Amino acid sequence: MVNPNSHQVGGDHYASKSVQPWEAMESWMSPEAFAGYLQGNCIKYLSRYRDKNGTQDLQKCQHYLAKLIEVESYLDAMVEGND
Repeated sequence: MVNPNSHQVGGDHYASKSVQPWEAMESWMSPEAFAGYLQGNCIKYLSRYRDKNGTQDLQKCQHYLAKLIEVESYLDAMVEGND
């Protein structure tokens, strides 16, 4: 799977930014809050894909899910490190 930080689905409107929006959110939010944001976006894109952008919304969901897996893996490692 492609690193979710290295590509964008559905355009390049964030590519010109020196700081990606979700990088800013990740630094300002707790890991749990950021994971909730990612989960909410997965739900959004899954719930609308048949009515709006079809497979592009599924790809966006996959993109957010890949980032969520990255965050949750980090949280799991933190918990395991505290055992």
